[in-house]
Amino acid sequence: MSRQWLAAVSLAPLLGITQTLLDACAIAGFSVLLITLHHLAMGPLHRWLAARGRMLASVLLAAALTTCLELSLRAWALPLHQALSPYPALIAVQCLMFEYAQGENRRWRDIAQLLGAFAALCIALGLCRELLAGWAGLRLAALLPGAFFLLGLLLALYNRVCLRRAPSRRQGKC
Repeated sequence: MSRQWLAAVSLAPLLGITQTLLDACAIAGFSVLLITLHHLAMGPLHRWLAARGRMLASVLLAAALTTCLELSLRAWALPLHQALSPYPALIAVQCLMFEYAQGENRRWRDIAQLLGAFAALCIALGLCRELLAGWAGLRLAALLPGAFFLLGLLLALYNRVCLRRAPSRRQGKC
């Protein structure tokens, strides 16, 4: 499994719950927290368990962490739980995909960069959607198709600013 699978699984909470900045910050924080806790707890188990045992332990741990999160939200932050609705449960799938996308390469620097990029993208998308929907009056930004458009614009901006252009000798050749 690769980072493309991880990005595909992360799209549901990224696009579905980032209507406001508060929701985007909440889902980004919960995702980073649970994926980090899952990664920390699974670290010592890699030495002692076989592949099938690791998979079962990973699934049980991800389910337990997301259940604790949902119960905590219901007990102490019910309006936030109602706003986030089914998306905290999808963090368990993100935990599993993150675990298997990393494979044996388990360096903390790579993990922190990937989680930081996901959190930054959540917050940027939530801020853009809230500004466009609330202040600019563009109602489409608050809906799911608007999230796709904004994500495409943010990725195009990233590609324009951060990535290098191909050398001219390679342009137009297969």
